[in-house]
Amino acid sequence: MRIIFYILVGGASALVTFLLALAILKLSMRYRLYPKIRERDVHSRPTPRLGGVAMFIGVLVGFAIASQLDRFHLVFVNPRPVLALLGAAAMIVLIGVADDIWDLDWVTKLAGQILAAGLLVWQGVQLTTLPIGGVTIVPSTTGLILTVLAVVLVMNAVNFIDGLDGLVAGVAIIANGVFFVYTYILSNGVGESEYFNLASLITTVLVGACLGFLPLNWHPAKLFMGDAGALLVGLLMVASAISVTGSVDPGALDSGRQLLPAFIPILLPFAVLLVPLLDFALAVIRRLRAGKSPFSADRMHLHHRLLDMGHSHLHAVLIFYAWTAVASIGCLLFMLVPLEWAVGFLAVGFALSAWFTLAPLTRRKAGEASAQRARGAEASGVARLDPLDAASEFDAAPDDSIVTDASPSPKETP
Repeated sequence: MRIIFYILVGGASALVTFLLALAILKLSMRYRLYPKIRERDVHSRPTPRLGGVAMFIGVLVGFAIASQLDRFHLVFVNPRPVLALLGAAAMIVLIGVADDIWDLDWVTKLAGQILAAGLLVWQGVQLTTLPIGGVTIVPSTTGLILTVLAVVLVMNAVNFIDGLDGLVAGVAIIANGVFFVYTYILSNGVGESEYFNLASLITTVLVGACLGFLPLNWHPAKLFMGDAGALLVGLLMVASAISVTGSVDPGALDSGRQLLPAFIPILLPFAVLLVPLLDFALAVIRRLRAGKSPFSADRMHLHHRLLDMGHSHLHAVLIFYAWTAVASIGCLLFMLVPLEWAVGFLAVGFALSAWFTLAPLTRRKAGEASAQRARGAEASGVARLDPLDAASEFDAAPDDSIVTDASPSPKETP
């Protein structure tokens, strides 16, 4: 069973990441390798941000072990795409570590991201086909530009949501787990292919690295992945999507079984990246409208807004998990179950996720309405009681005066 080999590779990546993350945490605390708390941060104590280094080494170990297994021989027949991917990952991690330590300007970071994307394109990891409705149209120049844009976009989108403990790692585990199922089915349905195996291998080592890192990143986090880790997650996610999306031939799909609709290779990558891409789009629009750089930092991301709505840290993270799971699993179901079942899952899933997301607002409105009714009842009660109280005081006054007049005062006592 091929799945055993994937478990082996992913498990090795997870174990190495976890052990190295522990070592990095101890070294960072001993030598105080952590930045000061920023205004937009939601944590209250200084926390090391070098977890991305452990994740990167875990990924390297996963690829190294896979290269020694015959099951992955197709991936390493032409090693250039793999070496380009790992080289681009190394560049991104170095840029991320430098940013976590020295806080680089956005121009420098963007230039490094473009260079990393260019390395992927140069070595063949790029969009070569775009399967939509059975038609594949991507000229070479267009494919190059689209690939660079996609890589830079997804890396920054993932980095943008990295604001809560366990958020990026958990979202990546869910999204890449679903994408692994997709690529695994694809390789079985269409046949062995270096592209499909590469995508499956990328998702496997990435899920393993995130699983190994999550125990130290769960709230309250002891270690952050930093820009190095978030950019690395984004790079590997988009690389696996491009490996499949850019290489699927709709004519090879088994349309009779309706196993692989031609739109799935396009739709699923967007589905698994729904939350990061939505947050990125809203952030860019918000900052451009304010006359700022799209890469300027603020405290208006989706996770910040969930906290401001009244969600706890854990609830906010679980909401992101829920939206990611519903979108990615729902899209995958179009391959596996009848259309109405998949649509029903999406409808119910999105409805429940929306209800959970908006629950604090509903409770807040209910509380405000209840308080307003209480104030109204209190004011109405006071208005009804005032005349009676006044009458009682008025009636009591003559009695008091009569008693006073009937009884001699001390001064008049003989």
